[in-house]
Amino acid sequence: MSQDTLSHFDTKKLTAVGVLVSLGIVFGDIGTSPLYVMKAIVNARHGTGNLPFDEYIEGALSCIIWTLTMQTTFKYVIIALRADNKGEGGILSLYSLVKKLKKKWLYVIAIIGASTLVADSIITPSLTVMSAVEGLKIFSPHTPVVAITLVILAFVFIVQQFGTASIGKFFGPVMVVWFLVLGIFGSVHLFDHLEILKAFNPYYAYNLIKHSPSAIVIMGAVFLCTTGAEALYSDLGHCGKQNIRVSWIFVKTMLVLNYLGQGAWLLDNPESVSQGINPIFGIMPEWAILPGVILATAAAIIASQSVITGSFTMFSEAMSVMFWPNQQIDYPSGIKGQMYIPKINWGLMFLCFIVVIYFQKSEAMEAAYGLTITITMLMTTTLLFFWLSRSRVTKVFAIGFLAVYLCIELGFFYANVIKFFDGGWLTVVLGGFIAVCMYAWYNGRLIKAKFIKFVKLDKYVPVIKEMKLDETIPKYATNLAFLSRAKRQDEVEAKIIYSILRKQPKRADHYFILNIANQEDPYTFKYTIDEIMPGTIFRINFMLGFKIDRRINDYFDQVLEDMMEEGSIPARSSHPSLRHYNIPPDLKYVIIDNTYINDALLTVKEKITLNIYNFVKYIGSDDFKAWGVSAHNVVVESAPLLDQKIITNKIKQVSFHRYDS
Repeated sequence: MSQDTLSHFDTKKLTAVGVLVSLGIVFGDIGTSPLYVMKAIVNARHGTGNLPFDEYIEGALSCIIWTLTMQTTFKYVIIALRADNKGEGGILSLYSLVKKLKKKWLYVIAIIGASTLVADSIITPSLTVMSAVEGLKIFSPHTPVVAITLVILAFVFIVQQFGTASIGKFFGPVMVVWFLVLGIFGSVHLFDHLEILKAFNPYYAYNLIKHSPSAIVIMGAVFLCTTGAEALYSDLGHCGKQNIRVSWIFVKTMLVLNYLGQGAWLLDNPESVSQGINPIFGIMPEWAILPGVILATAAAIIASQSVITGSFTMFSEAMSVMFWPNQQIDYPSGIKGQMYIPKINWGLMFLCFIVVIYFQKSEAMEAAYGLTITITMLMTTTLLFFWLSRSRVTKVFAIGFLAVYLCIELGFFYANVIKFFDGGWLTVVLGGFIAVCMYAWYNGRLIKAKFIKFVKLDKYVPVIKEMKLDETIPKYATNLAFLSRAKRQDEVEAKIIYSILRKQPKRADHYFILNIANQEDPYTFKYTIDEIMPGTIFRINFMLGFKIDRRINDYFDQVLEDMMEEGSIPARSSHPSLRHYNIPPDLKYVIIDNTYINDALLTVKEKITLNIYNFVKYIGSDDFKAWGVSAHNVVVESAPLLDQKIITNKIKQVSFHRYDS
């Protein structure tokens, strides 16, 4: 078996194509931050005491440069990209690397990080697109920004179902042009005030923080410059660490030049932001503003596309590590990197619409932006500490790393949490909702597993052997398949035996127990066969990495073809009339959907968890859709828990009457 890859270049090698793709996929989020960072910093200038405007701008630029250096370059590009799981990155891949440690609570860290990253991906498209569209207000102050933003966002989400392979090849070149425009126009104004280069000295960042009473508010605005760093790590598997690192040199250079140019321009136009002029468009000559707005909008669309695709990847990984219910995943472009999850897509679009309609202006969104991503970064820092602790670095380095970045990110967290009531609450509510759902799904499965009874399959082999020969029982199917989560090779859920023998005796020629063993290697893609009863009962073990989609129907069809070629099972129907015409044997799946659990057996916490679990279950797809099984040959059943004993008074019989006819 083989698995489609994202593209046609080797992500393990440094290539020109890899660098170009990195520019189009990885840096869309952080690459559009100049649209709003300097504007947010100027708006945050309240109560700066006696600090002159030029020192304020120089200090803010110094904060930006060193935030990009410490957060993006050191933490993510140099350190985090080393924490790859067979070439894959992101917080759930990182969790897969450390979950073997005897720290059971680490799953909570992973859930919080993943959920807040998804929440951040809701506001990112809204903010970037609206910031770009607001550039049109330079020409017409009455431009319907909200309406245009909603139309663009609707277009971005609608095209997801068709795939973006045809237009994706333009992402890299467009982003190259975007970054060059940022760097060139920034450089032009850099020569107006060469003293702005003092911002490279970290003293000016220290000076701003020390002498500005509103320093914490300013740092909340500064943090916006690095919000795409977490997405950079998540996209590791798409482009490879070498391509990302080399392209980051170009990206960071262009970003810093643009920020410096905006800062120099602001020294000559200190009142521009209050007049509604975004510095990124202010540094452009008049003839370039309209093309600049169009290019900025294209960059914002690309950034939004990358974030949305990243959300699909995040939920796909969450399904594999049991944080989210299985959902139908489509591949409109025929490649893994272009997955599409319908319910997630429309849910994100609906939430983006709410954010745009609620905030109305990009500066209002800036108050909400950043809070959830600081939480994600704190969770990544925690997991990276445990990864560093188990790797070859010294404990001193690991502890030093944790101490430095906890201080930095807790400071940014405080800077953003004070904006909670200005809109930050919305993203926290969104992230909290997703986190609660993930927590309930993960623990709800554990609660249900506690009540699921497993039995030795060998014990029932004689019964099934006789039933197979009992022609008084109507034949149910030639090939009958059940999905199982039993971890022991010789066991199966009691509910499967209940379905075969008691629910409705199911006589078949061959019984298949299908089991998935999740693998830490993201691209493990193989299977094994255990023959439990010669020629009759088979256990198929699918060993799948967390990056492999769970299309069991397709994989099982391949297994059956292999078994038919090997002669393990007949390749033609068992019915003579059909066998004569080489008709293949029929196949039926039985999915046991629900297991009844008596509430008296549960604690209050378990009842609440299972209630949320059942709610989340409705978000997911039907089991046969999630497993890629065609609905026409699936029977969905429910089964009771067997042997659940409840201490209670036995009802007493007082009479028994028989009436003769």
